[in-house]
Amino acid sequence: MIHKRILVPERLRRPPATGWSWLDRRFLREHGDYLSREAVLLYLFLVAVADRHGLSFYSDHALASRLRLSRPVLERAREELLQRDLIAQQLPLIQVLSLPAPGVQRRAEPGQGLMLLGDVFRQMLAATPAPGRKTP
Repeated sequence: MIHKRILVPERLRRPPATGWSWLDRRFLREHGDYLSREAVLLYLFLVAVADRHGLSFYSDHALASRLRLSRPVLERAREELLQRDLIAQQLPLIQVLSLPAPGVQRRAEPGQGLMLLGDVFRQMLAATPAPGRKTP
């Protein structure tokens, strides 16, 4: 095991006097490998500019300009983050969400909260016709 020691004590990171920024290290372990480079870049930017509630309100034009991404690439990156339940969006606001607990996903319908993975499977089974039964 590596023994850790502070390398530059006078430069320890502290929460900023104004603003707020936080990155849960689970993000890289649980989501980083499944996201495009652009989606990771967008997520890190949103985390850096968000207030203490995870909210920011950068326009698409400002985001594309700051991140040097085309609008279509920015839109695809945002869609990846939405699909993985890492952000919520209701224009003009974007909220960085707490990371979902393992085995929990948000319902597809807006505003319906979280859904246990077991409930997802039960819904899938309920929608599957029994053997010998015709589907409509």
